[in-house]
Amino acid sequence: MPGSELYEQFMALHTRDGGLVMPNAWDGLSALMLADAGFEAIATSSATIAATLGRLTGLPVNGDFEDGYGDTPEDVAATVEAAVESGLTGIGVEDASGDLDMPIRDFDEAVSRVRSAVDASKGRIVVTGRTDNFIQGRPDLDDTIRRLTAFAEVGADVVYAPFPPDRDALVAIVTAVAPTPVNVLVSPSDKVLTVTELQQAAGKRISLGVALHPRDGSGRRGREGTPRGRPRLGDDGHELRPHQRTAGPRQELTRSARITDSSSRDHKTKAG
Repeated sequence: MPGSELYEQFMALHTRDGGLVMPNAWDGLSALMLADAGFEAIATSSATIAATLGRLTGLPVNGDFEDGYGDTPEDVAATVEAAVESGLTGIGVEDASGDLDMPIRDFDEAVSRVRSAVDASKGRIVVTGRTDNFIQGRPDLDDTIRRLTAFAEVGADVVYAPFPPDRDALVAIVTAVAPTPVNVLVSPSDKVLTVTELQQAAGKRISLGVALHPRDGSGRRGREGTPRGRPRLGDDGHELRPHQRTAGPRQELTRSARITDSSSRDHKTKAG
């Protein structure tokens, strides 16, 4: 719709009997949900966006910065500095290149970029070094461990390889990089594990990617929280494995997280 028509439409809402109720969206998804709910206009809000960024929660906020946004290690350092200045508490730097012909950066370049991020962090922000081997069709566990170990050796606070093939691979990664903490995205590829099972495998941080995302771009709710007729995507935009599209990791992980949290509270109550 041309801008002039939207102008006339918006002004008409202000001058009609009864006026309008205009809710404030905090991101693209909420805007679609508000439109789906029947509102005729929406607004942005610095306060709601601040809440989305975690600035009203008082909690640490980790930022997904993909490959560090730049061609050189110096660019990565500048990105880390900007993240620190914005108030983020954590940042991820991955070895994906965005090049379809060579989706994973070579080893030395990948390590150099993580080293640059660590040097720039100066203990002010938690740096996660990540390899995307598995989600880029490179099921090479040895190379994945080599990369993650190198990331840890240059100072990454956390390391991360989304969707290792199974629990044994996850344990192998955790063992190889110890004592550096390992992030796990939802679960290994072969099946969805509970929070307790992931903790038993020594995963120190469990992230959910888009598992909690309830709607697609049309505002329609899909099965298990995914769009109807569209693939379930990971936090990198890559399609999740078939078992993850049907098993409902959102329900499994959130349920087990609630149970784990409840058990922890009960234990503290009894101990007190």
